[in-house]
Amino acid sequence: MNKKAWLIDSSIYVFKAWFTREDIYDVNGNPINAVMGFMDFVYKLLSVEKPQLIGFAFDESLETSHRRDIYPEYKANRATAPESLRLQFRLCREFLRHLGILEKASPFYEADDLLGTWGQQFYTDLIPVNFITADKDLAQLVKEDDHWWEYLRGEMLDTKKITKRFGAKPSQIADQLAIAGDKSDNIPGVPGVGMSTAGKLLRKFETLENLLANTSEISTMQIRGASRIQQLISDHQDTILLARQLTGIVCDIEAVKSKDFEISAMNNDAFGAFCDQLNVSEENQHRWLKLHHDLLQNADK
Repeated sequence: MNKKAWLIDSSIYVFKAWFTREDIYDVNGNPINAVMGFMDFVYKLLSVEKPQLIGFAFDESLETSHRRDIYPEYKANRATAPESLRLQFRLCREFLRHLGILEKASPFYEADDLLGTWGQQFYTDLIPVNFITADKDLAQLVKEDDHWWEYLRGEMLDTKKITKRFGAKPSQIADQLAIAGDKSDNIPGVPGVGMSTAGKLLRKFETLENLLANTSEISTMQIRGASRIQQLISDHQDTILLARQLTGIVCDIEAVKSKDFEISAMNNDAFGAFCDQLNVSEENQHRWLKLHHDLLQNADK
């Protein structure tokens, strides 16, 4: 069987459940709607795809992110998560550990950087990757035979589809975001230049470095407002270079081995106690135990 690695941008799926599911509570009266929604997502992914190599990356703290050192306003537009949600993130991570599935977070790097590092290692090992996410930033990690996959919506993009969808090749996404900026992350860009125009610039110049070294050629392009865009790019080079330090994903933060992503044995009693805390029925606990057993059997084939 040809192996693939499944690398999950976990926070998106916790937040989705937090915003869309009605409140339910554990035995201590703590809300667990995000945990249960995340568990449903994980069950669907594991039962349908039966991955042999899988890892879940989480964000830990924006306050200590290395991108805040570069630009203190990075993601400053985002509200701090309430303690009840932070508790649910901890429970989601504990749940994965009980299942013998790799989960990680870093106080200095973001989930994107963990995924980038893992993806680079699998690329070195010639193992294709499915990046499970809804974040356009991660499209920059996709190489030949990989996929950017918004799993719950069923939207799966390879390198060609990414280029068509975003107007830039995966290798150009970080440059494209540096030019256009990214409001969701509070990253500044060139005012009046959006993703589409940034993509057109990169189709001509290929790289940000080449674009900034040849701004005088922008006015010759067959695009609307070419002279104005040339002036804007020239006037905002410092902003672009700052933004590029934020939009690029770090891919070498730690040593990893593909074996670390194999699903390992679990302690049934500890898992049962965890499920009891969440008021998970015995029927659903057995469903999880059977799934875990099947995954281990599949890994041995």
